Amino acid sequence: MRSPSYPVLPARGLRAVLVLALTAALAAAAPAAEARTPAPIAAKPYMGWSSWSMQSSKYPGLNDQGDYSYLTEANVLKQTDALAGKLKKYGYDYVNIDAGWWMDWNWKQGYDRYGRQQADPARFPSGMKAVADHIHAKGLKAGIYLPAGLEKGAYGDGRTPVWNADGCTTADIVYPDLRTTNGWDSSYKIDFDRPCAQKYIDSQARLIAGWGYDFLKLDGVGPGSGKSGDQYDNVADVAAWQKAIAATGRPIHLEVSWSLDFGHAADWRKYTNGWRIDTDVECYCNTLVSWENSVDDRWDDTPAWTGQAGPGGWNDLDSLDVGNGAMDGLTKAERQSYATLWAVAKSPLFTGDDLTELDDYGVSLLTNREVIGVDQSDNPPARPVTPSDPQQVWAAKNADGTYTVALFNLADSPAAVTADWTALGFTGKASVRDLWNHEELGGFQNKITEALPAHGSRLFTVTPKGSALTSTGYEAEASGNTLSGNASVAGCDACSGQKKVGNLYQGGKLTFNNVVVDKAGTYLVKVAYISGDSRSAVIAADSGGGTGHKFPSTGDWGTVATVSVPVVLKAGANTISFDSGSGYAPDVDRIDVPKSPR
Repeated sequence: MRSPSYPVLPARGLRAVLVLALTAALAAAAPAAEARTPAPIAAKPYMGWSSWSMQSSKYPGLNDQGDYSYLTEANVLKQTDALAGKLKKYGYDYVNIDAGWWMDWNWKQGYDRYGRQQADPARFPSGMKAVADHIHAKGLKAGIYLPAGLEKGAYGDGRTPVWNADGCTTADIVYPDLRTTNGWDSSYKIDFDRPCAQKYIDSQARLIAGWGYDFLKLDGVGPGSGKSGDQYDNVADVAAWQKAIAATGRPIHLEVSWSLDFGHAADWRKYTNGWRIDTDVECYCNTLVSWENSVDDRWDDTPAWTGQAGPGGWNDLDSLDVGNGAMDGLTKAERQSYATLWAVAKSPLFTGDDLTELDDYGVSLLTNREVIGVDQSDNPPARPVTPSDPQQVWAAKNADGTYTVALFNLADSPAAVTADWTALGFTGKASVRDLWNHEELGGFQNKITEALPAHGSRLFTVTPKGSALTSTGYEAEASGNTLSGNASVAGCDACSGQKKVGNLYQGGKLTFNNVVVDKAGTYLVKVAYISGDSRSAVIAADSGGGTGHKFPSTGDWGTVATVSVPVVLKAGANTISFDSGSGYAPDVDRIDVPKSPR
């Protein structure tokens, strides 16, 4: 290449030219540097694979050296290669190694000289750094697992030194009475008022960061994990882990587990990037999961948490085991419903399946870009817009004005499920796209009804073409209403009139009087309510036979949610009652009655 020629300049001028050239070069390089900046942790729900489902299963051939023996370096690398080859291009990029990597075949733990978990040489002969290096070489991210607290085996005689903390031993980081903690009482509770305690967590964080891990599942965290009380409150542990991870300088996703206490949702949001809202999805049987064991529990347990999820932290519904057919232990309908709920709830999508043995249907579920798009979009999670009855509709309004709508038949026999546009807030016509089948279904007036198999589902994008819903509101605390039994008016900052009717239990009843409509018919009445747990009420009009409906939990007694229930009304004035019967009903804020029947 021909060399360019430059004019001869004085030294000062030359320095100026060099400064300008350097400034221009730095400015030109800036966009490239920005492009290399990693995305914020948990900007979207993470996707990947986890080892626990196969470790915990008694499916023939999985754990041939005894319980939980599937977890080995060879198996992790095999699944890593399969993830890279089959699912990486769809967004699956985490390989998460779960419990047992530091335990031998008899579940005896191993530790280094500083009381930190050390890889079992039979399970992971190359060590944890080499495994992470292999995962990274495939363009994936590596995840690892630890329990909350100081494991009993790490305590030793209390004289085990803490790495990089002169004078600190394991006796200096726990309570002197050696009180236990976490979901299995397998650890001593750490006293974070003692200065050596944070140093121990720092030492663990430095170790896993040095190995190159990008994800930590901290398990057995309380309140939750089946335990409550001060002894099992691990919020300080979680805060210490967040601080320790930040000090490493390595971006590490911190996930806490399991069945976390909703009362500490603000803490989980503050300190972590995700939180398990429920028990293990695995059945600990001869398949990976079973519908009745805990898959179906998620429809009851997820609604309370919906408002907690967003960029930076997500509600974790646990492993999505829908790819292996017989090994999964589910029907095809159940597998689709399982995947549908995870997507609309915007749960992390991490499968526990054997990725080397995916069947065609499993591949179609795990790689459907439109369904993955629902999970990974910037739109909010869906929640029920109907009661938690056997036939349910979940929906979310998207930023572009469309709706994500899921229909579920949770009954043990086939049934029709209807999504009424009234429950979404509009009337008239809408176009519907079937996301699982990539099919435009055309226009539907006022509703769509689908015949679903037992435990079946459909997933749609609904685009309104009609008009906004108009309705008449009636406050529960209005003086013209009738309160029976224990029912009473109480303050409610979140309610529309700052009041509600509560104490609807064991005969407590609220009756809305003088509910006026122009035409006789079935009206989809929107009920605004508050309920710290899932509760039922019998809803009746004009002293007729009522229908019982279960209301999903709103999470606490200060959060209002809405569902829509069908009520048959006559033309003119009506009454609508909410009767607790012999049980407990939710508190009621108000009802909104559409101007026209459906």
